[in-house]
Amino acid sequence: MKAIVNVALKQGVLDDQGKATHHALDTLGFKEVVKDVRIGKQIILELNATSQTQAREEVTNMCEKLLANTVIEDYTIEIIG
Repeated sequence: MKAIVNVALKQGVLDDQGKATHHALDTLGFKEVVKDVRIGKQIILELNATSQTQAREEVTNMCEKLLANTVIEDYTIEIIG
């Protein structure tokens, strides 16, 4: 079973990397195309879970303890398999 975790800064939290990327895209000629940029991370986990429910519970626990800083980041979990 596989879990895909997407982590991104919460709305309202300054995303310096996203701003820098947006500025770079503007200077490369994409000013009219790109409205905003937010940078996040994706974590792919191979799991030994026996059910999707167990997998989701375990991955949620991992996110809350290590994978995401829940004060400033949101995360989503997708379980495959």
